Amino acid sequence: MDHLLEIGVETFGDVTEDADGQPMHHAAVLRNVVAEGVAAEEAGLDFFGVGEHHREDYAVSAPEVVLAAVAARTERIRLGSAVTVLSSDDPVRVFQRFSTVDALSGGRAEAILGRGSFIESFPLFGYDLKDYEILFEEKLALFAQLLKEDSVTWSGSTRAALSNQRIFPPTEQGMRAWVGVGGSPESVLRAARHGLPLFLAIIGGNPLAFEGLTRLYRRTLEQAGHAEQPIGAHTHGLVADTDEEALEILWPHYKRTMDRLGAERGWPPASRLRFQASASPNGNLVIGSPETVARKIVRISQGLGLSRFDIKYSAGTLPHAPMMRSIELLGTKVKPLVLDMLNS
Repeated sequence: MDHLLEIGVETFGDVTEDADGQPMHHAAVLRNVVAEGVAAEEAGLDFFGVGEHHREDYAVSAPEVVLAAVAARTERIRLGSAVTVLSSDDPVRVFQRFSTVDALSGGRAEAILGRGSFIESFPLFGYDLKDYEILFEEKLALFAQLLKEDSVTWSGSTRAALSNQRIFPPTEQGMRAWVGVGGSPESVLRAARHGLPLFLAIIGGNPLAFEGLTRLYRRTLEQAGHAEQPIGAHTHGLVADTDEEALEILWPHYKRTMDRLGAERGWPPASRLRFQASASPNGNLVIGSPETVARKIVRISQGLGLSRFDIKYSAGTLPHAPMMRSIELLGTKVKPLVLDMLNS
């Protein structure tokens, strides 16, 4: 029996550089993101995701609008967020926006719901960070009810109560919503309690270190009486014709991004040595030639028992052209290699 593994790509709409090395306007970046979504389908990939942010270095603040534009120009690829910051949004409106994309795309929409790794949306929309945990706990519980697409009765402390209310538009065949998590066991347990699919954000260390979390998730699902659910994972990476080319293309943009975030969060400056270690077979970056990337995807997907593997192909100021090439190689070269290795 064939091993089924979906392979996708994700972007935050990172504000890239133009041919003169100048930052592009956010509007131009958004148009490029739509073109990248179209390219992902043309390359034969299974999923295209866009992440929500509310800061100067990322252009996507309304993922569903971008996904609707991609939906109008594609026919097969699944479309979703990566992630939707549910904590600072309203679950009813999130469901309505995604069910609208689902209708426009012919049933291809899905959401990855998370708390996000940035906090700009909390003050922007009037939420207090001291409520960080309760906001996500309550809103995810409500969203899990909304996915049943029946009359909803709910009450909590983070939004107005609902009493036997229906939410429109409904989907035609239901909608998948994943719970995006980092390395927190509590987040994994929450996803399992609600019986929702799990999506791992692997942004550091050895990806196989997440194996304990996947075991915890599956065990908790079973104990709660829920059906088996898919597990996906997201890493950062880039595909080029050779390993050396991929490393040389990505490094300056990776360093610039990590140094900027490090200045905000108290990390040390990025070093080429640590970058090389992250690109090694046991590292978190999935980068290199199609053969190198395929071997790493197989190792991680088999080790964690994945149903979906996504690469965030955008990286700060990395220009549009190498991102398009990476998408092309991932779909036309890497995906066939991965499926052959898994089913050999």
